[in-house]
Amino acid sequence: MNKLTLPIAILALLASAATFFYSQPNEQLVYVDINKLVEGYARTKVERAAFEKKAGTLKANVDSLVVNWQDELKTYEKERSSMSKKELELKQELLQNKQQQINNYQQAIQKQIQEEDQKMTQTVINDINDYVRDYGKKKGYRIIFGAGGSGNIMYAEDTSDLTQTVLDGLNAQYQGK
Repeated sequence: MNKLTLPIAILALLASAATFFYSQPNEQLVYVDINKLVEGYARTKVERAAFEKKAGTLKANVDSLVVNWQDELKTYEKERSSMSKKELELKQELLQNKQQQINNYQQAIQKQIQEEDQKMTQTVINDINDYVRDYGKKKGYRIIFGAGGSGNIMYAEDTSDLTQTVLDGLNAQYQGK
């Protein structure tokens, strides 16, 4: 009986070790290139076009005010010699006030454009993050790294790159396929 105990114990140990290694999830380290996802995502193009249209309209409004102010300044320069001292002072004050108002408006518009850009970018990033999270859960990945060219992932095999697969799925989901 003693002669059988040792071989059975060794077989049991080997069987438990094999079971342990085979029962471990097959973890593969994968990543996506965030920049490629943002640039290749169809919604990015749609959101960016809408943003650029809105920003263009806002900038055109500012440009219109500046042109109008410049025209008033040219008129003032032409008519200056025929104005009284009081009229000159009043006109100069009006032009300076208008210039200050235009500068304030221009700063407000630039701030609004910047906030709209951040909002648009965050909307796209949220879409991508939600999709990658759902994709990872569905495919059984414990971690999907995000690479953005800033040193997060310095090297990875091409087989670890899920960017195109995720991008295709993301665009299909956005387009309702």
